[in-house]
Amino acid sequence: MKHLKMIPTLLTKYSIQFAYALSSLFFKVDPNKITIATYRSNELEGNLSYIANEIDRNDPRKKRFVLAKKFNSSIGGKVSYFFHLIRASFHLATSRFFIVDDFYFPIYVVKPRNGSEFVQLWHAAGAFKKFGWSTIGKDFGPSEDYLKTVKVHSNYSRVYVSSEKVIPAYAEAFNMPEEQIFPLGVPRTDYFYNHEEHKKLRIRFYQQYPQLDGKKLILYAPTFRGKSHYQEEFTMPVDLELMRKKLGDEYAFIIHLHPYMKLHLSGIEQYSDFVIHMKKGYNIQELLVLADILVTDYSSVIFDYSLLKRPIAFIADDLEEYLKERDFYYPYLDFIPGPFFTETLPLANWIKEKGYNITKIEEFQQEFFDYTDGRASERIVKHLLSK
Repeated sequence: MKHLKMIPTLLTKYSIQFAYALSSLFFKVDPNKITIATYRSNELEGNLSYIANEIDRNDPRKKRFVLAKKFNSSIGGKVSYFFHLIRASFHLATSRFFIVDDFYFPIYVVKPRNGSEFVQLWHAAGAFKKFGWSTIGKDFGPSEDYLKTVKVHSNYSRVYVSSEKVIPAYAEAFNMPEEQIFPLGVPRTDYFYNHEEHKKLRIRFYQQYPQLDGKKLILYAPTFRGKSHYQEEFTMPVDLELMRKKLGDEYAFIIHLHPYMKLHLSGIEQYSDFVIHMKKGYNIQELLVLADILVTDYSSVIFDYSLLKRPIAFIADDLEEYLKERDFYYPYLDFIPGPFFTETLPLANWIKEKGYNITKIEEFQQEFFDYTDGRASERIVKHLLSK
C-alpha cells in the first residue's frame, strides 16, 4: 500500500525528468532568461513580486518569465497541474536563474545544467518553525521513503535570508552548505519602508471600513497547521465574546487566516461590530501595517511585524502537541518577543492595560534582520546579477 501511494509521485518525477532531458537536448541555457515560479497563487506575490519588479527595473534587457499556478488538490486540478509542471520543465532547463520562494517539486528531481541556477527566496522571514530536512521524523516532515524518491529542497545554488543568525537553520532545513546562504534581507519587507503607500493604504481601508476609524486594530494571524495545502479544521483559542466585552469600546479585532486556511468561521457574525474576518482585499503585509497590535501563535509574521516596533502577543492551546508535530529552531517560550497566553482573559487584560515591552521587540528585530533599510530587493538582485 505504501508503494502504491508513491505511484503518482513517481509518474510525475519521471515525466518531468523526460521533459527536462528533451528540453536540454534541443535548447541551450539562455543567459538572459529568468523564470520566477510559484504554486501558491495564480500571480506573483510577496518576495517574488518584489524581486520581479526589481529585476525589471535593474536590467530591462532580461527576459523574465512567470510560472504562477495555484495547486488544486481535486482530481481535475492535479491533472491540470501535472501538465503545468511539464511546461515548467522547459523553463527549468533553459533559464539562467529559476527563482522560487517555497517547495517546488521539479527542482528536486533534475540535475541543474551548467550555467543555470535554482534560487530560493523562502517565503517566511527569520527562522521559527522547523521545516524541510529539519522535520524528518516529525509528523509534519517528509518520510524517509519519500526522500529516497524526491530529495526535497535540493539543488539550490543560493538562498537569501534575513540575517546571519538564521543561516544554520536554513542550512539544516535545505541540507546545504552555509556558504551558499546569503543574509541580504527579505524582499517583501521593503514595503514597510514605503510610507507613501502606507498613507494610501489607510485612506482606502477607512473608506471601506469607516466604522473602524478612531479604533485601534488588533490583528489575529494564526499559523497554518497541516502538511498538505489545505486545513479543514481550525478552532480559535480566542473567546470573541470576552474580547469584545473587555476591549470593544476602544479596539476592533481583525482575523486573517493563512491562505491554506480559507475557512468559514462559524458564529463570528454575531460580533460584526467588533470582528472582521479579512478574506480578501488586503494582503498580510498591508494588514500588518494597519495593525496596532499583532496576536498570533506560531506564525513567522512576527519577524515582519517586528520591523514596525509594535506590540506582539501569543495565544495557543496546543503548544505541546505542536512541539511534537513540528517543533521550533529555538526554545519557544524563551524566543518569542512577547507574552504567551493560553486563555483569553489575561490576553485581553494585557492589551487593555498596555503591558507592552517594545524594547524586547527591538532587540528581536535587531537579532533577525541584518538590514533595516527597505532595500532588500535591490541588494538581492544586484548580488544575483553580478555573479
